[in-house]
Amino acid sequence: MRNLAAKIFAKYINYRNRKWILNPIDSQKKTFNSLINKAKGTLFGIDHEFSKINSYDDFRKKVPVRDYEGLKPYVEKMLDGKTNILWPGSPLYFSKTSGTTSGIKYIPISKESMPTHINTARDAILSYIHYTGNVNFINGKQIFLQGSPILQKKKNIEYGRLSGITAHYVPKYLQKNRMPSWETNCIEDWEKKVDKIVDETLKENMTLIGGIPPWVQMYFEKIIEKKGKNVGEVFKDFSLFIYGGVNFEPYRNVFKSLIGKKIDTIEFFPASEGFFAYQDVPNEEGLLLVLNNGIFYEFIESSKFYDENQERISLGNVEIGINYVLIISSSAGLWGYNVGDTIKFISISPYKILVTGRLKQFISAFGEHVIGKEVESALKKVTINTSIKIVEFTVAPQTAPLDGLPCHEWFIEFQTLPDNIEKFSLELDQELQKQNLYYQDLIKGKILRTLVVICIKKKGFQNYMRSIGKLGGQNKVPRLSNDRIIAEGLMLNNK
Repeated sequence: MRNLAAKIFAKYINYRNRKWILNPIDSQKKTFNSLINKAKGTLFGIDHEFSKINSYDDFRKKVPVRDYEGLKPYVEKMLDGKTNILWPGSPLYFSKTSGTTSGIKYIPISKESMPTHINTARDAILSYIHYTGNVNFINGKQIFLQGSPILQKKKNIEYGRLSGITAHYVPKYLQKNRMPSWETNCIEDWEKKVDKIVDETLKENMTLIGGIPPWVQMYFEKIIEKKGKNVGEVFKDFSLFIYGGVNFEPYRNVFKSLIGKKIDTIEFFPASEGFFAYQDVPNEEGLLLVLNNGIFYEFIESSKFYDENQERISLGNVEIGINYVLIISSSAGLWGYNVGDTIKFISISPYKILVTGRLKQFISAFGEHVIGKEVESALKKVTINTSIKIVEFTVAPQTAPLDGLPCHEWFIEFQTLPDNIEKFSLELDQELQKQNLYYQDLIKGKILRTLVVICIKKKGFQNYMRSIGKLGGQNKVPRLSNDRIIAEGLMLNNK
């Protein structure tokens, strides 16, 4: 009965969502008008003359693009207990997150925006059920590796990590199947928490596992250490892996080895600021941009983002293949907000995207502007159909080598090394040249030499993240840095 109900509900949600999928521009117009009308009486709405905004052009003129620092004066008023600042009333929560330039950020979540985080995750799983017919996983135990659900308070408003906040919203019908126990989920120390999760889940029939790949990998490795079997043998009915936060491709070979069998996957694109997209069709490239979640989207070409007269466009004017910075306005009270992520469209009917990286994560020490998607694509090309398995990696410029020309240094932790590291490095460099013509010109012009691979010892990235207090949870190692801070930290932990 439960399996049949899940299939019927999946069919209904798929039918309902077709309305906004097939009418994307109308959906965005309705969202835009609703957001402006509801926020007219807020401090932000008054400051920016929302009462005079009758079109998207009006909005662009009155509301500049901001990052968290630009919105911070308003957020601080909310943290001080003021109401009707960015959105009517007070936030339901603040999602606490860390930024590279802003320190700790408190992203407001309103009573209107909170359900969108939960419902979008639900719809993604139901879409998977609709297309595959697989409902067996709902009968077993499920786990999403996440931060602690213990919340703190500022002026009677609770705050914590987004994953900890959403832990309070697991539907009742899933409660008895949810892992780990509440007590274990509240453990702050990540290594102790994973050890306890392993103890609790080993005796269970785990069918669905989700989380950020590097931390799920840590969980899998501990299971193998304890049982001497791969994860697929320990959890024989494990059939669905859900991930987000980072591109899964660099981890795919390692996960295949750890699990020992092929399983289905679903990719999410969540953030504290909103749940933006998900993989709606299994085994199909691209994430469906969610247009019914109280978010109005804008886009700026990433190559022109820092131009004095940057052009902001709405959904109807995007083009396939262009790298855009994602800008949102939402029912959480974020207005013209630069999320910091970059995306590109691979389809406009329906609107499907690939996440290409972070605006501030790039290498352009020599004018090449290499982005995350390019290094990940190059790495995928040289490892696919090989025995090479990569645990983690990051890339940094070496501008002052002890000898020879400057270069890009790739810090890679291998589970299985290439037979010939020099050949691997050369092939990787050639693939990166194909991905980025500016980099190719620098190599051919002998401004740069070919990239250098530095092998990081086992658990080197975990040790580094531990050393900076960011082991586990929602923390991720940046793929690219335009400085040497991460590189030097890795080398210090690599001795």
